[in-house]
Amino acid sequence: MNASGEANSALPRIAETSPVIGALLEGLPDPAWLVDGASLTVCVVNRPALRLLGLKPERVLGQPPSALCGALEDEAFWQGAWRDATARLRSDTVLTHSDGQPRWVSRSISPIHTPAGAHYWLVLLHDQTRRRRAEAERETLLAELRATLESTADGILVVDLAGRVRSFNRRFAKLWGLPGGLQHQPGDGGLWPSLQRFMRDGEQYRARIDALLDAPLMRSSDMLCLADGRVLEQVSLPQMTRGEPIGRVFSFRDLSEKLAAHQRIEELGRSDVLTGAPNRRVLADRIEQQMAAGGAAPAPGGFALLHLDLDRFKQINDTLGQSYGDRVLREVVERLRAAVRDNDTLSRLGGDEFALLIDGAQMAEAEAAARRVQQLLSEPFTFDTLSFTVTASCGIALYPGDGSTSDELMASAERAMHWVKEGGRAGFRFHVPRQEVDLLSRMRLDHDMRKALADGHFRLQYQPQVELGSDRVIGAEALIRWRDPQRGEVSPADFIPLAEQSGFVVAIGEWVLREAVAQAVRWLGRGLRMPVAVNVSALQFQQVHFVDSVAAVLRDAGLPASMLELELTEGVLLGDADEGLKRMQALAALGVTLSIDDFGTGYSSLGYLKRLPIQRLKIDRSFVKGLPGDASDCGIANAIVQMGRALGLQVIAEGVETEAQRDFLAHAGCHEFQGFLYAPALRPEDFERRVRPRRHVADAAVSGWLGLASNG
Repeated sequence: MNASGEANSALPRIAETSPVIGALLEGLPDPAWLVDGASLTVCVVNRPALRLLGLKPERVLGQPPSALCGALEDEAFWQGAWRDATARLRSDTVLTHSDGQPRWVSRSISPIHTPAGAHYWLVLLHDQTRRRRAEAERETLLAELRATLESTADGILVVDLAGRVRSFNRRFAKLWGLPGGLQHQPGDGGLWPSLQRFMRDGEQYRARIDALLDAPLMRSSDMLCLADGRVLEQVSLPQMTRGEPIGRVFSFRDLSEKLAAHQRIEELGRSDVLTGAPNRRVLADRIEQQMAAGGAAPAPGGFALLHLDLDRFKQINDTLGQSYGDRVLREVVERLRAAVRDNDTLSRLGGDEFALLIDGAQMAEAEAAARRVQQLLSEPFTFDTLSFTVTASCGIALYPGDGSTSDELMASAERAMHWVKEGGRAGFRFHVPRQEVDLLSRMRLDHDMRKALADGHFRLQYQPQVELGSDRVIGAEALIRWRDPQRGEVSPADFIPLAEQSGFVVAIGEWVLREAVAQAVRWLGRGLRMPVAVNVSALQFQQVHFVDSVAAVLRDAGLPASMLELELTEGVLLGDADEGLKRMQALAALGVTLSIDDFGTGYSSLGYLKRLPIQRLKIDRSFVKGLPGDASDCGIANAIVQMGRALGLQVIAEGVETEAQRDFLAHAGCHEFQGFLYAPALRPEDFERRVRPRRHVADAAVSGWLGLASNG
């Protein structure tokens, strides 16, 4: 039924009740109905009420009013209406539309009395549904906005154009330390004095805020320094609506940790993490500053650079552990600080290397500083119950003589330090420019040496080892030789020490071992059974896989292990002597013969010597050279021979050049010798020609020597 039909069906009831009341009710813009006081049923309803309820008139007329508004409040009112015909009610309630959706309304119930004595109740309603829904949406949006503001890491403050508080989040209150944060409510204009008290420059801050408030469209970003040391970033933007400013939004972010981290990174980039001393970068900057300030003039514009390197610091780390090593480095820095003045610079270059930049110093002042350093380091280091001494090698470079740039000066000081190392450590030395030529020469020699190995320019020669008394050749010592296309013959005394310093001696030693074993196999294939002796450097011997590499070379070549002798220097006993002993026992288990080369020139302990699985001792040529006229050499040679015989070892002397030397050794009881008296180091083919005429003698000697070696 349409609206006009609904109205027509309602009009008879209105007419029956009161034409005037019905007309008035129908003319009201808001929903309304009339309740008959006698029956307490709805007798008149207007069109807006029907639309509000979503019902037709027949579903409304004659119904109890509580059926249309079913709240408990309505039930109670209508029950009381029987007794009080003047009762009134005004409140908000909820209706249920026919579609099941609620409708929020403001409702008033008022009594009406007619002249005829009839009475009614007029129920007027005002639909609040749209408003309530809009409010609910606004509350939802506000809750979401509030949650958003609270979830941000920034402190947010919103003020009006006059600077009065409109809202802020808890982060803002926490950043500024506002007690509870709720003392400053919306509309409060006293917030700024509170913030001002937290500032280092409170007056200036308040002036900047006032300037912002006077310029509603201004944008700003400031760094705020608080009295407690924190740094806040403040960003302020105008708050706009419909193109007009209505206030200002401030955001605050605590940058203290970020700035501290940046500062720490900057410090780490310019200082040593372990000791806190300035690093190489800072030292270079200070040198450049000194050079710029002093020009190229001598003192007072000159200065000195000391480069320090702790001696044998690796032993501290290896023996005591890295934690002790770190403690030593920190203690060294503390001591070195006592050796510098306020205008000097102490720097840790890395590892166990340090530098001292001494301002306004020339040779005398630099030497005094170096002596102070040596004195400060000479005091024992004591950690827990352990005491030990640390020394340092110090190189000194002077500006401007030893370098015109920071790199040149630092390189000069470092070179001087290395010269101290080579000269025995625990001292100081000034840089001498002429020695740079020697350094360059060593660099070239090192390069050529490495290239020589790659290009096959090394070769081996073999010096016969002869039994005293019979002149039987019982073995051959392999000796490396190098003929360079430009340099000619290069002495092993020149390139072997350099190879040991650079570590290249390991590669050279591996090549010598392979070549010597291969030569012994070639001789054996031609019927010449000749054991070969190979020198092994301490560094090569200390390689983890050294024993395995020896076993592999013998296995690949097919040479009996008894035909290989390894000559070890006493240096293999330095450092970890127990580990060296294990390695020697493993080599002996292979069947390799072991000998101690250059005996008497090192630091071997007799206690270790008797434990070593060796078969031979070699008397160094330095003790043979003075025989038989030098009493000291005679005494040393005799002692070595007697000790070797007491330990059941074969004793061989090297460097025998005269018959008098040979006769003395034979009389002393030495077993074997080698040297120019019999033959120098020979090419393989020359060695073979020299030995083959006496092959029957050599074979017998080898059998006898091998028997002695196995018994030893």
